[in-house]
Amino acid sequence: MKNIYLTVILLSCSNIFMTFAWYGHLKNLNNRSWILAALISWGIAFFEYMLQVPANRIGYKVLNVGQLKIIQEVITLAIFVPFSIYFMKEKMNYDYLWAALCLLGAVFFIFRTKILGL
Repeated sequence: MKNIYLTVILLSCSNIFMTFAWYGHLKNLNNRSWILAALISWGIAFFEYMLQVPANRIGYKVLNVGQLKIIQEVITLAIFVPFSIYFMKEKMNYDYLWAALCLLGAVFFIFRTKILGL
């Protein structure tokens, strides 16, 4: 269980860097050249990978790759929604709720053998 918690923590931190690398430039560097935005994003992404790679290696000891991916997607939505609302000033809408419900279904199906004890 310790490996799962550590994986989730590392993936969450990694995802914060990823979100800023992928989308932060849209707000902060919108009037700059795309090459500058790409270089800065790559610099931020370095820190993402420094957390993501060990997270997946630790998680793979107790989870399969599908489970790791679904955990990553849940974390992505959990980080992206507040980022888009508070940082990017986007309006909240029901599409985020529907996406979250779909991800809950994905979590159930990818972990159903552990959940149901099958």
